[in-house]
Amino acid sequence: MKRINGEIRDREKTMRGLKKMDTPILKGYQIYHNYIREHEALKGQTPAEK
Repeated sequence: MKRINGEIRDREKTMRGLKKMDTPILKGYQIYHNYIREHEALKGQTPAEK
């Protein structure tokens, strides 16, 4: 959770803030983080694979 929140915070800075909470960007980051991005702590697996 800490990592995905940090990624969202970093993205929000470049976008100059999120205008609305139901933006598809947040859902996209959640999908990317859980199903696509490999995690070093999980030995190269995604959370969904684990």
